Amino acid sequence: MVIPGGLGEILYRIRDRFIAKVASDRGIDAPGFLAADEAVDALAESIATGLSNGAASNGAAANGSGSNGHGPAEVATAHLGWEGVDAHYGQVQILFGVSGGVAKGEILGLLGTNGAGKSTLLRVLAGLLPTSGSVYVNGEDVSGLDTQARVRHGLVMVPGGRGVFHSLTVDENLRVAGWTLRSEPQARVDLVEQVLDLFPSLRTRRSTPAGSLSGGEQQMLAIAQAIMCRPQLLFIDELSLGLSPVVVGELLTAVRHLNQQGVTVVVVEQSLNVAASLAPRAMFLERGTVRFVGPTAELSDRGDLARAVFLGSVKLRPAAGRKKKPAAIEVRSGLTVSDVSVSYGGVHALRGVSIEVSRGEIVGVIGSNGAGKTTLLDVCSGYLTPNSGHIALFGGDVTRQSPEDRARVGLGRVFQDARLFPSLTVHETVAVAFERFVDVREPVAGMFRLHAAVESERAVTRKVDELLERLDLGRFETSFISELSTGTRRIVELACTLAHRPSVLLLDEPTSGLAQPESEALAQLLLQLRDDTDMTMLVVEHDIPVVSSISDRLVCMHMGAVIADGTPSKVLADPLVISSYLGEDETAIKRSSRPGSSRRVRRVDPLVSGAGNVRTR
Repeated sequence: MVIPGGLGEILYRIRDRFIAKVASDRGIDAPGFLAADEAVDALAESIATGLSNGAASNGAAANGSGSNGHGPAEVATAHLGWEGVDAHYGQVQILFGVSGGVAKGEILGLLGTNGAGKSTLLRVLAGLLPTSGSVYVNGEDVSGLDTQARVRHGLVMVPGGRGVFHSLTVDENLRVAGWTLRSEPQARVDLVEQVLDLFPSLRTRRSTPAGSLSGGEQQMLAIAQAIMCRPQLLFIDELSLGLSPVVVGELLTAVRHLNQQGVTVVVVEQSLNVAASLAPRAMFLERGTVRFVGPTAELSDRGDLARAVFLGSVKLRPAAGRKKKPAAIEVRSGLTVSDVSVSYGGVHALRGVSIEVSRGEIVGVIGSNGAGKTTLLDVCSGYLTPNSGHIALFGGDVTRQSPEDRARVGLGRVFQDARLFPSLTVHETVAVAFERFVDVREPVAGMFRLHAAVESERAVTRKVDELLERLDLGRFETSFISELSTGTRRIVELACTLAHRPSVLLLDEPTSGLAQPESEALAQLLLQLRDDTDMTMLVVEHDIPVVSSISDRLVCMHMGAVIADGTPSKVLADPLVISSYLGEDETAIKRSSRPGSSRRVRRVDPLVSGAGNVRTR
């Protein structure tokens, strides 16, 4: 409990203190002991920032408001201001002298590329992460205050993901969140009624454990907990992450309502469209530095900022030379789900679901949070055994086979929350994903470093290096998975998927945690994967522009049953789909499409054999 890392942690601490002492004696600044390439990047960024400041002093700043948008005086007099913020995770520096501020009653959108430091900045402002900079509230320096003291000052944060206590009921979660009102029991009761009025769906589930709520309801509960702390400054990390359009619309309405009540809001958001509809002003971060401060609407015209930093450079091997089975014996069936039902203690998660995905076809699955989409993927991948029904891969029944047996025959799975090894580096994690293609598996040969085992390891290393280069992950090669941002972990998980080379791929919200340009690039990557490998895909996704652009068919689920199946245009126009899932908020529905853009997407007709026969829409 005192030293979780054991003896190794003690040795690392001694080493770091020794290095810091030697560096200090010689006048060397070594924050976080940056790797050489990161140090060069940091130096380049600081030089560029200095030049930008010089230009700004002459009234010609590139972003229209100086490198950080606020001078020291403005930072100190804003409702919330931060100056010279540095932040580290262990030895890795994430933020480099970031400054900024937000006025009273304003909504500020905090945007940026994956791994830019957006969530880290919120953690610094909330007091969850130490910094060498300063944080001001109404001109008062609160840098030395801990998290609890900052909550009493009105700084409240809604963490990314699902920030609730799963084993507690909705009522118990709200009671815990009202800790600042312990001496005001009636005020706490009144505030509970207010948040339940704001989120009516929680009122009917007050006695339900939070872990049994849908993703949208859990996010509502997390915001409700923040409201129980009576915030003056509300930080929201990833407002729309993994949520259906109708839920995103409800949350946007709730945040606007809070803002109208006088609450200042800083929201981290991956979707530029959602951010633009909510926040008039935005701060854009890239690699821990501020690149833009100004009107959010202007970001859509800044191609140098709103761009893909990983997937835009991906190049897959051409499909030339790939052998295909003769048409007479080719199996067109990829994945078949036949009348599958699943129950949890009397609750029906799936009700007689039947879906067939032909070889080389992409089928998108949409539906409200809690509709049974992830349960469907769990059944298909073998993590859950259905109460009735059958699962078939390429015509063979695999209903009772384990996940590893299904993986051996070519089934791949991308999880809703990236399930990677937090204590391994990126290189090691991707190497594990190549296990299916390791030539020498003999442990004795590996232990004695025999030639065949060494050559097998070198072959895997070469494959890993090539894949990391193609996905632009080389700079994270030696980083631990636990140190990566949500979006970067998504890209690593995608690399693992490519290493496994599945014939049937199940993707559970693949764009979750990715910045908007990355989501758009991922759509093109999935199409290219299908065209090059004839891969079959079943994609669960809430990003309607992405899933509709890549899918040959859409399936909409609601309360464990299929309510619509057909072409994307047909399903998205279905009145039942609109009422139960899409809602009426255009911003929430079109969270990844760019205003005024028209997208032409190559799609393979599932009835035509071969990736070369395509139709364009």
